Formats: sequence, C-alpha cells, structure tokens
Amino acid sequence: MIRLFSIENGLIREIPCTRDELPEQLLKAQWIDAHEPDESERALLESLLRTDLPESDEVEEIESSARYFVDQVGLHVHSLFLGFSDGRHQTVSVACILQSERLITIREGDLADFRLLRLRARRGQVEASSPQDLLVTLLEQKVENHADTLEDLHRQLEKVSYLVLEDEEAELEDAIGKLARLEDATGKIRLCLMDTQRTISFLLRHLRCEPDEAETLREIMRDVETLMSHTAFLFDKINFLMDSTQGFINIEQNQIIKIFSIAAVVFLPPTLVASIYGMNFEYMPELRWLFGYPWALGLMVLTGIAPYWYFKRKGWL
Repeated sequence: MIRLFSIENGLIREIPCTRDELPEQLLKAQWIDAHEPDESERALLESLLRTDLPESDEVEEIESSARYFVDQVGLHVHSLFLGFSDGRHQTVSVACILQSERLITIREGDLADFRLLRLRARRGQVEASSPQDLLVTLLEQKVENHADTLEDLHRQLEKVSYLVLEDEEAELEDAIGKLARLEDATGKIRLCLMDTQRTISFLLRHLRCEPDEAETLREIMRDVETLMSHTAFLFDKINFLMDSTQGFINIEQNQIIKIFSIAAVVFLPPTLVASIYGMNFEYMPELRWLFGYPWALGLMVLTGIAPYWYFKRKGWL
C-alpha cells in the first residue's frame, strides 16, 4: 500500500487518492510512504526514481556503507524502527530515500511510529517545511516512541521486581520468563538507538541543514544518549533480578534436598534395627522373648527420634 502526503502551509497533509489516480498523484507528493508495496506499486516507484528499489535483504544489511550512502537518486538511509508482533518487540528496517522534492519510505512491517505520524498529520499536528525537515521529524517521533517504550518496560520491570523480592508466594519460574522478554525488548530498543546515532551522524555530515534542523538533530542525539544510559540501567537491573531469581530457586531446591537428606538419615537407624531383627537365624536371643516385638518397635522409634533431636539442637531444622 502506498500513502501520499503533501506539505501545505508548513503542515503535512494526506493526499486521498484511488489506485487509478496513484500514478498522477505520485508526482505531487512530498512524502511517499510505501508499506509492503506489491509488484505494480514497486514498478510505479521505480519508474519515478528511475532505479530499482532496494530489496529486503539489502535493507537488512548492517554495514554502514550499505545503510547510509548518497548516489544519483538521492540520500539513502536504512534505519531500524521498533515494531510489535506476536506479543514481542521486533526491529524493522525502513529504507528512506531523500530527494530535494520528496521523501520516500519503504517498509515491510506496520510500525507505530508511522501510524502515529499519519494520525497526527490528519489532525494537522505535524509541521514540516520540506522533505528534509520531515525526515528529521520522523526521527524525532521514533526517539519519542523509544522513550515511551522504555518507560513502559521500566514499569513492567518494577512489577517483576516486586514479584521476585517481596512476593513470597510468587512463581519464580514465571519471573524468569518475564525477565527474559524484558531483556530481549530492551536489547532491541538499544539496537534501534545505536542505529539512530549512526543515522543522525550521517545526516549531519551530508545534509545541508538549516540551523533549526541541525539543532533539532543535535537535540535528538542528546536524547538518544540519555536513553542509552537508561537502557544500561535497565540491563543492570534485569541482570540483578535474574541472578536473584536463580539464587532464590537454588535456595528452594537446596531446602528440598536438605529435607530429603535429613529424612534419609532419620530413617536409617530404624531401618538398621528392622533389618537386624528381620534376619532368619535360628538362634537369636530375642526370638522367643515375650517383649521382643515391643522392644524392637521401641528401639526403632528411639533410634529415629535421636538423630531428629540432634539435628534440631544443631539448628539444621
């Protein structure tokens, strides 16, 4: 699907058009957002750019030379955005092609950043004076989304912290699963932030930014650095809670093993007594004794109580 936007009086406006009107409206758009374009839509964009669009494997490459470059078509930035699918956070690479008269974004996933920017554009809340300014606004929206997501992850981590450190009836195995998901999400956000740093550094080197745009990019960079510090804090807390959870699980397991070990020692002497009096020798002193059976039972109880009393006195129980 291709959505078209124009810049009118310093605001981004969506251009409503049908599929038949798309070829004509493409030339009027300052922002072309291609979300999972089909073959006909890709052909339209390629005819507009007069070059082949990047394929998915090309967009996913991690080398700087493959993600950030300038050619005869325009300035290319392949930036990582944060998505959410199947209950987990995902990273999605978006190919951005910046030309003097338009910005083209090509993406495979449905991303919250683009949904929110589109919603704000419909309400007349997105200011932009040029496609270049729009790209800066998109990066700003991206970092704001990362900040909101980190705040949400921090709230979830506080709940897990209470579960591990204060809730005595908590299922610690569930806490490990929650911590693993939080660690995975935090790692993906950190990866997106690192990619944003590289993107802004590239734009500052290759764009002829207006003073306001350059200052906005530097401010975004400062925000990214702050969020990077916050992700480091979250990683430290997640690792601490993971170690604590595993430690509590080990203590519980050791307590269970301790109980079995003490039970084995307590029942060992009575078992020995029962084994002795269970022998089938013909000449045994207590074999025909009237009190032999009560004596054997009493001896087994006594030999069982003795080690239990000793362990209790030592404080092992």
